[in-house]
Amino acid sequence: MSRKFVLFLAMLVGGLTMGSGAPASRGSTPEAKLSPDLHRSRLQPPPRYLVRLRVPVSSDQWASAVPRGAKIHGGLLSGQLLLVDSQGVDLRQWVANEWVDYITPDREISASLDYTTAAVAAQYAAQLGLTGKGVGVAIIDSGISPHPDLGKADGKGSRIVYSESFVEGKPSVLDEFGHGTHVAGIVAGNGLRSRTPQGQFPFQGMAPEAQLINLRVLDENGRGYDSWVIRAIERAIELKDKFNIRVINLSLGRPVWESYVDDPLCQAVEKAWKAGIVVVVAAGNGGRDNSAGNYGYGTIYSPGNDPYVITVGAVNTRRTFPLVDDSVTSYSSKGPTRIDLFVKPDLVAPGNGIVSLEASPSTLLKWFPQNEVMAQTYFKLSGTSMATPVVSGAVALLLQQDPKLTPDQVKARLMKTAYKDLVPFATVVDPETGQSFFIQHDIFTVGAGYLNIPAALASSERANGDARSPRAVMDPSTGKVYLVVAPGSVWDTSAVWGSSAVWGSRVLLATSSTLGSAELWAGSGVWGSSSSVVWDQGAVWGTSTGSVSDTGAVWGTSAVWGSFKLLATGDGF
Repeated sequence: MSRKFVLFLAMLVGGLTMGSGAPASRGSTPEAKLSPDLHRSRLQPPPRYLVRLRVPVSSDQWASAVPRGAKIHGGLLSGQLLLVDSQGVDLRQWVANEWVDYITPDREISASLDYTTAAVAAQYAAQLGLTGKGVGVAIIDSGISPHPDLGKADGKGSRIVYSESFVEGKPSVLDEFGHGTHVAGIVAGNGLRSRTPQGQFPFQGMAPEAQLINLRVLDENGRGYDSWVIRAIERAIELKDKFNIRVINLSLGRPVWESYVDDPLCQAVEKAWKAGIVVVVAAGNGGRDNSAGNYGYGTIYSPGNDPYVITVGAVNTRRTFPLVDDSVTSYSSKGPTRIDLFVKPDLVAPGNGIVSLEASPSTLLKWFPQNEVMAQTYFKLSGTSMATPVVSGAVALLLQQDPKLTPDQVKARLMKTAYKDLVPFATVVDPETGQSFFIQHDIFTVGAGYLNIPAALASSERANGDARSPRAVMDPSTGKVYLVVAPGSVWDTSAVWGSSAVWGSRVLLATSSTLGSAELWAGSGVWGSSSSVVWDQGAVWGTSTGSVSDTGAVWGTSAVWGSFKLLATGDGF
């Protein structure tokens, strides 16, 4: 097992995908305009296509920009993306059309769930007077049903300030599935119905006075489509100033089929990010998927594969307050991302057995009545879907404290201040099946570490540049892997953060017998020259000869990425 495990990572970063650090090219042939899953679905075309044009066009130009007879349902992303009915469409005409740049199916998307028993983490920041007040958080999910815990502090009115459904044929904004209400409670529930005689609120959310924007994109079974999500993201951007929308929570996703530069979901989240909205996305729950012999690596879902957004994995707190026994859950998806090989997730947060608001009636309550904690009030769920709003709530607290922070500064600060000292290895057992899972807390499992709200709120550091996640690239001549950063990113600038390492010093171990005697993490292996840990003592950014920045370390004398050689990359990072 151990040899297969390490060989998989070598293949994943090297031979199975591109090794140059540049996104996949579509080439010049008409067939290259079709996404990989369209090549597989010729006999059963999807109901609709998303067609990206080379330049945005207005609705009165659609007829001249697309083949005759096409039924267009609408334009997205400022007219550069068209939603087109597939019935009667001849793709040969579309790929030959000079206006058309790339075509994907309107793919199905779903809530990211897993059901196990565990615990929730303690909430923080109330003692600082930070509650998320004034910050708008857009919940793009299955809707939000009314709940006492989503009311205002004075009990007069709701903190759901806007609601709209993008589910075709379902104008109701209520949560028929039961997922979006649970997510909303983790972000902003005030715990009113859980109040104890001692005045405590055990089921209070992260930012209990944040206001919520309810954008429904999932139906009663937790299913939706790319186009619904894209429209909801665009609406959040339109309403940004009216409701001070600073955060979008996406506890949903689907498999990755192409580079992020071609993925319409990734294009949409980047548009929101560049509009000044922090986008927080679930990593996915593919960590147990070993169908390809990858032990859950390479299973990050879209749009969590986008380098800009904050992608979140899930931690099991094991119902204890100390962090010493916490570990990433067995189902939490791991990086690197398919095709582009970005280092994901960016962070991990509590996501197992989280108690939050119940939507009643709902499909999830019908499917899992045993998860009800208090009748028609609270419900327990697990998954990266639940870890994501923990981070979204933390972002709301940061932005209440410092409203001028940009999305990149928020991401960089959360990553830098994340707790780095999770145990190197853990074995978790599924209580229902008795199956054991081995967890290695490496960079593709925990990212920069475990969300640390007190440290993030105590920090006053501000990054300069963007915070796109780095890419892991193999040098075929040496068999070593390097982390590649974009020029001008926060990881590629002069000293900002002092001497703290972003990815810590105990991420990928080289001496564990679990991985066999020929670990690719050590010596002449894939991960470079560290003899004990990948992120070791040699400073990438410091004064060592040959480093990218020989003068003025970004992170001081502690290595951000240990003894990796960091390379700058050109267009298409």
